[in-house]
Amino acid sequence: MGLKMDELDDGGVAARSKEAARGLPQSSILDPRSSVVTRIKICGITREEDMLAAVRSGADAIGLVFYEKSPRHVGIAQAAQLAAALPPFVSAVGLFVNASAEAVREVLAAVPLDILQFHGDESPEYCAQFGKPYLKAIRVKAGVDLLQCASDFQTAKGLLLDAFVEGTHGGTGAVFEWSLIPEELRSRIILSGGLDSSNVGVAITVVHPYAVDVSSGVESGGVEAGKRIKDAAKIEAFINEVKRVDAKQTDV
Repeated sequence: MGLKMDELDDGGVAARSKEAARGLPQSSILDPRSSVVTRIKICGITREEDMLAAVRSGADAIGLVFYEKSPRHVGIAQAAQLAAALPPFVSAVGLFVNASAEAVREVLAAVPLDILQFHGDESPEYCAQFGKPYLKAIRVKAGVDLLQCASDFQTAKGLLLDAFVEGTHGGTGAVFEWSLIPEELRSRIILSGGLDSSNVGVAITVVHPYAVDVSSGVESGGVEAGKRIKDAAKIEAFINEVKRVDAKQTDV
């Protein structure tokens, strides 16, 4: 199904009215939980077999990391091959960290990405210049004003919230304190940071995010050609747990 970034119904209109009254940006991500479907992104894909395992299990999106310092980094040629093998209705998300605009455009010229994800110190103006829907990752810790971040990045399709770990830009497996997420943002964020099949159900129940994002939580611990690799059984378990919790909430 892909990450559907423009879902809206009567509940969403009410949510936007509430945001406007509070002076918050009227984001294009609106999920009033009427359908109780939590979108799923499997990030850090480096092998076709891992990507297809994610798709078979029901992932809505896969993430390709274009950050050379990451153990999940993919080159342009490799990413193009992966994107070419991606079936329809599954989104390809490209992750960048403080990349030059030229580097992003070079990737876009060769890889058919659906969504961009910026995980560094990029400005709203920088993120919006590529003519593509984008997500802005925020590393969360005490003192980070997420309402201000949402206001600053009004052009973003959503905020991806990850744990703050000094000197890193995600993929650490660390969990942050979910209570730091303002209530009015919760149904509009992509929740990341230390998720796996053992805690994603609790995360969905507590936070009610638009989507969840996982990388290290579905990895085997092995390395191939210097890259972290995924575990098909862990991917399936993670996605099945998301579906189980969604179904349970639908029955309530």
